[in-house]
Amino acid sequence: MYALTHCTLYTGTRTLQDHALIIDGPKILDLVPAAQLPSDMPQQSGQGGVAAPGFIDLQLNGCGGVMFNDAITASTLDTLHRTNLRSGTTSFLPTLITTSDQAMDQAMALMETYRRDHPTQVLGLHLEGPYLNPKRRGIHDGHYVRPADGAMIAKLAQAGPERVRIVTLAPEQVPADQIRRLVEAGIRVSAGHSDATFEAAMAGFDAGVGMVTHLFNAMSPWLGRSPGLVGAAFSRPEVYAGIIVDGHHVHLDSVQLAHRLKGDHLLLVSDATPPVGTTMASFIIGGQEVFYRDGKCVSAEGTLGGSALTLMEAVRLCVERVGLPLAEALRMASLYPARAIGVDRDLGRLAPGYYANVTVFDPQGWTVQGIIDQGQWCSML
Repeated sequence: MYALTHCTLYTGTRTLQDHALIIDGPKILDLVPAAQLPSDMPQQSGQGGVAAPGFIDLQLNGCGGVMFNDAITASTLDTLHRTNLRSGTTSFLPTLITTSDQAMDQAMALMETYRRDHPTQVLGLHLEGPYLNPKRRGIHDGHYVRPADGAMIAKLAQAGPERVRIVTLAPEQVPADQIRRLVEAGIRVSAGHSDATFEAAMAGFDAGVGMVTHLFNAMSPWLGRSPGLVGAAFSRPEVYAGIIVDGHHVHLDSVQLAHRLKGDHLLLVSDATPPVGTTMASFIIGGQEVFYRDGKCVSAEGTLGGSALTLMEAVRLCVERVGLPLAEALRMASLYPARAIGVDRDLGRLAPGYYANVTVFDPQGWTVQGIIDQGQWCSML
């Protein structure tokens, strides 16, 4: 047992000065005024920084030089986690983009074994595809984009949310009964890579689609006479929306407008790829070479292929460029993602009984000073 002290605590609901976070094993025991700490309790100083719930990334393709699609292994997940910690992310969904049934089976089997020992690091899969609209596939490999298969949908439903947390699909491409089957199994179905009309998108929401994947990107836009998937997402306050705040995928004024409309249902995702945390100049995604230049990941044809974003950078941009309060930007990176996938009773807040996943950072330089990962302190300095 020890206490995290000398920092401002952003709990997800309150901002506390002169308080201490008491950690016992992998969980938070209490939050108390620092003056009430027993004199013999070990302390870990937050060095005057900010302590917030560890970030939760619901869309992570790769980082640290590795891509989940390329190597569906425990070693890849270990690398993703180690790289994430350096920028404040303590939990994530490894994202498998459009691929074969065999690769999806392999990823589900990996989740079953890996999560036994890492239940709060890897929270399950995000399957982005393959049931997408070919017109909006983006960088995804068109050879694997295909209609929904009833047998595979049944297999995903049987796997359940402990192995498959999110399935991104185009709602106009998948029958409503198959969407409902996934939702009834506890899997969050997200609309993305979709050319849905407003009406088709609304029908998808009625069938149980509860989220949209990287809002504005790879989806039918909001036009005056055709509101599309974007307009449908804005018309349904209960639908969550992930958004990539890197200044390249979405205009920052659009982020501000989206936040006004979606509020606590707008959450940050990285859509990160192998260059994050490395000096890589290019990588392969969806069968194409993508180049990392000027902060963007683009193919030779100019198609965006993921990002080189971290959630800490997304939080910074939300505060400095979008104009959101720090407390709200932090919720967009922790509490709201936790709610979106139903893990908010254990993660996303600093509160008694929650897992002690905490990021401690300097709010001026936006650098991570230390991480508490399931109760274990790790200095990043």
